[in-house]
Amino acid sequence: MRAIEVARFGGPEVLVPVDVPDPVPGPGQVAVAVGAADTLWLETQVRAGRGGPFFPTEPPYRPGVGVAGTVTTVGSGVDPQWIGRRVVARLGHTGGGYATVALAPAAGLVPVPDAVDDPDAAAVLHDGVTALALLDVVALRPGERVLITAAAGGMGALLVQLARSAGATAIAAARGPAKLDRLRELGAHQVVDYSGADWTAAVDPVDVVLDGAGGAYGDAAFSLVRHGGRFSGHGTPAGGFATPAPARGVTVTGIGAVQLTPERHRAYLSAALDAVAEKRISPLIGQLYRLDEAPAAHRGIEDRTAVGKTLFLP
Repeated sequence: MRAIEVARFGGPEVLVPVDVPDPVPGPGQVAVAVGAADTLWLETQVRAGRGGPFFPTEPPYRPGVGVAGTVTTVGSGVDPQWIGRRVVARLGHTGGGYATVALAPAAGLVPVPDAVDDPDAAAVLHDGVTALALLDVVALRPGERVLITAAAGGMGALLVQLARSAGATAIAAARGPAKLDRLRELGAHQVVDYSGADWTAAVDPVDVVLDGAGGAYGDAAFSLVRHGGRFSGHGTPAGGFATPAPARGVTVTGIGAVQLTPERHRAYLSAALDAVAEKRISPLIGQLYRLDEAPAAHRGIEDRTAVGKTLFLP
């Protein structure tokens, strides 16, 4: 099979394609012929050696935190009826999703509805789950105004659609006209380019901020929350999680609020897949790469030229 390996920490160039034997599932595992593999901003940080104590991966390793595809073989203790079924699965700390075949724990498999293709399933594996959980955390209500930063990312684009369908006014903040155009297409009620220093002047007070950017953007967004509102600081691409001190009676939550048990993750994932199947949400997939193009994929995520979700195809 074809896979990507990282022999040392470094820039995107350390993502090296290799040909290796197909993996054999052990007890409680299945082998999945990968139809699409998820990518996350976090993976670019781990690859660069910035995973820290919470993500202490050491080279050599094979990246890739989750896949969608078809089960080909199963290990001992796994129901053989999984063979031939389309599934989506997280791979845990062992990784290995940037490959044509990946091993996944059978306990975490979630069936993919017939109406959902592999790329869309992979696109909601993490972002769809977190987006749904965040809306529960902030208890978004109809009629409220919600500001979404990093709105043109994979999760941000889903939050824009979910906020609108919940009856809220969705204000989407991103960088550059190309991203803003895509957000208008997704139904954002207002778009704002936060590449300007005074971008907050264009936004009236809001009830909720869903901050997927962090850094100075998150701190600026917090200033827009009206008294008694809610602020979720769950993103880091702009320089670490925004952690404003509570003020004006604003409830502040962080990424810890959406650290889910496996059972809750599977429940949210099933709900996200159903929402895609029923066309209530549509993942914004901006880039599809082959495995040999892994360096370009990570480079686009890191330099923030990527729009929406980046995925790998076998």
